Amino acid sequence: MTGTHDSPDHADQHAHDHHHARWPEGFWSQPPRLGAGLEGHEAVDDYNKDRKPGPIHVNRRYEGGYSGIQTFAKLPVCLTPEDLAAGEIDVAVCGVPWDSTTSGRSGTNHGPMVIRSADHQAGYGRPQLSLDTGVDAFEVLNCCDYGDAPISVGNTPVTFEGIRKFVGTIVEAGAIPLILGGDHAITWPCATAVADHWGYGKVGIVHFDAHADTGADAPQSLASHATPMRKLIESGAVPGSNFVQVGLRGYWPDPETLDWMKEQRMRTHFMAEIERFGFDHVLQRAVDEALDQADHLYLSLDIDVADPAYAPGTGTPEPGGLTSNEILRAVRRLSSEVGIVGMDIVEVSPPFDDKSEITCLLANRAAREALTGTAMRRLGITGPDHPAPAAPSTEG
Repeated sequence: MTGTHDSPDHADQHAHDHHHARWPEGFWSQPPRLGAGLEGHEAVDDYNKDRKPGPIHVNRRYEGGYSGIQTFAKLPVCLTPEDLAAGEIDVAVCGVPWDSTTSGRSGTNHGPMVIRSADHQAGYGRPQLSLDTGVDAFEVLNCCDYGDAPISVGNTPVTFEGIRKFVGTIVEAGAIPLILGGDHAITWPCATAVADHWGYGKVGIVHFDAHADTGADAPQSLASHATPMRKLIESGAVPGSNFVQVGLRGYWPDPETLDWMKEQRMRTHFMAEIERFGFDHVLQRAVDEALDQADHLYLSLDIDVADPAYAPGTGTPEPGGLTSNEILRAVRRLSSEVGIVGMDIVEVSPPFDDKSEITCLLANRAAREALTGTAMRRLGITGPDHPAPAAPSTEG
């Protein structure tokens, strides 16, 4: 492990005046270690103790679509860091079914389960070529479903410590965590785990959202889905200058919070800028800015950055957002042209989705585009104007 965070005092070095941003001492007392976050999981210990480490294929080749066991894209399962290492896993999809820190409509704890099952065309072992790129991510990358992080309902400190350790095991095993939330508060422990490994101040975040999520602490509350970006900044894990935000709109944050964001040197692209200059112009700026202050990129996608016409199933919808196509292109470009070391997709609330599950399907496809973009980067396809080999030729 190459992380630089090894004591409670580390956060103080970056945030002398922000003790309220720190988690309980138990959270910072030890760095993540291989196997951390899995203690007490008797199903792993008792039923698999004699199993040879490696990915577990739980679906038959004919079990596609609605049939079979609903792992993400019918991927094999890994239960331990040793499975990840033995399988030489490049990307581990995992869930964080948590919504106890939401302030709006609840239900995001159902997100991971339904995002996994939204893809009715998946079938592991079958060709899954991206028609936009001609790339089959599963032919290029070793991927797995790593299950869900441990959740202690109603106990934020214990849960967030477990999330950080859980995600940390993925990063430490050499894989990219692709995290399905869950409300946006989970970005705090998830991105912290990534920074633990790559180094505080070394990770940048491109954050797609209708809201800035830079709110100050609420009284008697450790965290909320309105505070994760401020928490990351005040803890020193991700400096404000390493943030690029895209899609903000509506009637929050207030002027005081906006001033704080400017003081932290956050880069913010509001929907007004997108309306004036076009999405492609703003996306290019985000691509250019992603690593100008950092060495590694973490991508955080709040599904409410989409217009509610495309994503009604979310806790705090805000009209006037991005289209599905814009979101998918953005995720693919950042993953291929910049490269990611982690990603979360959050604020998907299935109880408020429409009957066609368009929000969950958009989230599923965003995850697929992250995989496609990562595979493209592995193949050296990193330009914005890459060809689409799967498409019919239009040349005379």
